[in-house]
Amino acid sequence: MEEERLKSILASLLFAAGEPVSLARLAAVFDDIPRATVQKALAAMAAQYSAENRGIVIDEVAGGYQMRTPKDHASYVRKLLAARPPRLSRPLMETVAIIAYRQPITRPEIEQLRGVDTGGVLETLLEHRLVKIAGRKDAPGRPMLYETTDEFLELFGLKDLESLPDLSEFREIERAVEQATTGPVEGIETHPEDSAAIAQPSSHDAAPSDAASEPAGTPVPPSDDDKTSH
Repeated sequence: MEEERLKSILASLLFAAGEPVSLARLAAVFDDIPRATVQKALAAMAAQYSAENRGIVIDEVAGGYQMRTPKDHASYVRKLLAARPPRLSRPLMETVAIIAYRQPITRPEIEQLRGVDTGGVLETLLEHRLVKIAGRKDAPGRPMLYETTDEFLELFGLKDLESLPDLSEFREIERAVEQATTGPVEGIETHPEDSAAIAQPSSHDAAPSDAASEPAGTPVPPSDDDKTSH
């Protein structure tokens, strides 16, 4: 198959999927094309779209490839859709950050770091599929363990957990997410004054400093939610 034909088909697949699609899934569509060839075509497409300043970019997000709108187009997309995702309040941001850098982690451990009850916050994060239950800790009472999900990676435009930024950069991402969303999550109030510190990640926590400083653009084609896939 010619390279341009392959790129055209890949563009259709990503457009139709509306969510991050792994390289394995994309390669499985083709019977006679090696995975390496598909990966090379995707890289070429991403570079081409970026160089041509198109209204669509191809990003590696949450372990897959996804079509998204450029970050600097976000305000225009929101005006068109007139519907935005729920705001991540300060308690939600702090809790999901702790989970991201300390996972897997139990509720008592989270509450020890934040100094407040996190039952309602964890329930909301679970409802929005930003965190999930990852089993139980081998400790008295066998408390449940929590870890982040692919939806968390997609929201923050992260390729994988190795792409987690350091905490100062996470704060920049936090501010960008707050600016890109509106209205508190139902049942969770926003408390700007709540400045409970997030513990620094331990030596085994990944925290590279080269991650983007703001959330990735809107997946395309757009839907009622300009931060989620259609």
